[in-house]
Amino acid sequence: MSDKQGQNNTVAKAQKCTIHDFQRQFPDDDACLEFVKELRYPGGVTECVKCGVERKHYRVTGRMSYVCPSCGHQISPLAGTIFHKSCTPLTLWFHAIFQMGSTKCGISAKQIERETGVTYKTAWRMFKQIRSLMAEDGGMKLEGSPVEMDETYYGGVRKYGTGRPMVGDKKKTPIVGIVERGEHGRVIARATKDTTGNTLLGMVREFVLPNSTIYTDEARTYEGIKFINHGGKNAGYVHHRIHHSSRVYVRGNVHTNGIEGFWSLIKRGIGGTHHSVSQKFLQDYLNEYAFRYNRRNVPKPMVTQILERVCERTS
Repeated sequence: MSDKQGQNNTVAKAQKCTIHDFQRQFPDDDACLEFVKELRYPGGVTECVKCGVERKHYRVTGRMSYVCPSCGHQISPLAGTIFHKSCTPLTLWFHAIFQMGSTKCGISAKQIERETGVTYKTAWRMFKQIRSLMAEDGGMKLEGSPVEMDETYYGGVRKYGTGRPMVGDKKKTPIVGIVERGEHGRVIARATKDTTGNTLLGMVREFVLPNSTIYTDEARTYEGIKFINHGGKNAGYVHHRIHHSSRVYVRGNVHTNGIEGFWSLIKRGIGGTHHSVSQKFLQDYLNEYAFRYNRRNVPKPMVTQILERVCERTS
């Protein structure tokens, strides 16, 4: 069952995890290590990968590892994760993950530095590692119909006025987004080099299932949507457009208010929390905001969902 199907099969809202719940569940490094171990080895480590003897492994005193009582081989649940070989206590890692997941707008590395006492360099590296886990898996398809598509621009100030930047403008970075409508609708946001027809239509072909209805604004680069082919056949996209330049923003079901709302969340979040993000790391921040948005109605605390990703993305 896909994440989308799992979300649609429940009407429950995302389960909240308060700071008291978090502190009660993860009071120290031992509790954090035990949580990671249970995620990676449900029921505990019961078979030694070296000698093959089925024996329960026991915690090594003073170390973040478990040992086989038969041959002495040790296993570390943190190996291959973002926690591996880190000198930062697990409780601080978990606190950073909790803070990142408990707010719509995210949290800055500077704030974690103030709260935990780690250096800014350490806090920034922790967040960079956590964001690396929040990228959606490749091959994600938006299954809902209809979907909305739009582009926005981040960074700098447009030369000679407002509106879309001129060709060759290197100050502003284009961002293209596609969002499913509905309570459980998911979003995909990508920082791109441009917003030409090849780029936009390529994203439609990659992320939107054939025969979907797509709503966009009046930009000419969207004109080829209804001619997109899949496997040598017309994909059957139904395309409706709303003319923002004529100050028309809603015409029945034709609008792009869903994706515009996501742009508002990103711009106010990055501008208010992080103040500035370089082009090099912009996609990491888009992944963070999309991750929280796509799981806003999953009946599981966001901190748990991120921690599960920690254990999935192992080397």
